[in-house]
Amino acid sequence: MTMQTPTARVRGLGSAKGGTDHWWHQRVSAVSMAVLAPLFLIPFAMNLGQPWEEVARFYKSPVNAIIAMLFVIASFYHLRLGLQVVIEDYLHGGTRTVLLVAMKLLSFALGFAAVFSVAMLAFSA
Repeated sequence: MTMQTPTARVRGLGSAKGGTDHWWHQRVSAVSMAVLAPLFLIPFAMNLGQPWEEVARFYKSPVNAIIAMLFVIASFYHLRLGLQVVIEDYLHGGTRTVLLVAMKLLSFALGFAAVFSVAMLAFSA
């Protein structure tokens, strides 16, 4: 005996309808961050305290700029997925909807600003 409705059995969907997809996205973003973190953080730490010109010269390299952008994108995407789970699990009603929308907009805006900053460094004169 199954607890699914006939329509759900035909479509092959469980009660959550999308939890596995979210779970996989979170795992893929975590693995990508694990790979990109050392490639981004070690050069970033080595450039701390350096003059602006040297940092800009370092990020003018396409490889360094692309690694930085990919790390930022993966980080903010993973942040959005994690905060979404926390908000959905612990808040209910209208507050949950408002916070979900605000969190998604804020994470997108901050991620865009970070990628734009790296692009400005990469393309600076």
